[in-house]
Amino acid sequence: MTDSPATVRPDRRAELAAGLARVRSRIAQACADAGRDTSEVTMIAVTKTYPAGDVVALAGLGVLDVGENRDQEAAPKAAEVAAAGVTPRWHFIGQLQRNKAKSVVRYADVVHSVDSVRLAGALDRASASGRDRPLDVLVQVSIDGDAARGGALPGSADPDAGLDAVAEAVAGAEALRLTGLMAVAPLGWEPERAFARLAEVAAGFRRLHPGAGALSAGMSGDLEIALRYGATHVRVGSALLGMRPTLR
Repeated sequence: MTDSPATVRPDRRAELAAGLARVRSRIAQACADAGRDTSEVTMIAVTKTYPAGDVVALAGLGVLDVGENRDQEAAPKAAEVAAAGVTPRWHFIGQLQRNKAKSVVRYADVVHSVDSVRLAGALDRASASGRDRPLDVLVQVSIDGDAARGGALPGSADPDAGLDAVAEAVAGAEALRLTGLMAVAPLGWEPERAFARLAEVAAGFRRLHPGAGALSAGMSGDLEIALRYGATHVRVGSALLGMRPTLR
């Protein structure tokens, strides 16, 4: 009898437990330094390229927020995890094409990467017909204004990609719920500069959308700085999961 694909070896479970302890310690220290409570912070385990067994093992360790970047990997993984009797909260955090909306809304609880009015419309239509509850949405912000790398543009009057236009499209959609902002530190920018700029954008955004206070920012290498500038969700991959184990 062979192990199911969602089975994890005891040594791998120990690796994940150790990684989780280290990340939780970093988050606790960062929150203490910033005068924040750890209850304000959600750690999302970014499991792209890692097997479903890791998701199941992490759930057993208390990690129930899981992030994926690519629908073609996430959809079958979510199904495999569900078949193992585990129901994490799935966060879709990668760039999303409109033609993938119908697939993503079937398993994702949150989409972090909405950066156009057209994408918001596609997700709204897909959610209206493919879900029994609203889809939580974070609008992805372009910190450096480079539209080629994704992200809605703060201060722009662009009717499709301007931050205000995208936020209004999500807020006005029947099957979506606007919950906050997401950003990635631009290439070549120091995290301090990037997250300081993001905090400025978020402050203005919350004045217009006071119920959308989530701020998804920070990854394995810069989560402390992101937390200092108000991140409520940090997306952690390598610091938690390490190198993918050799498949046997």
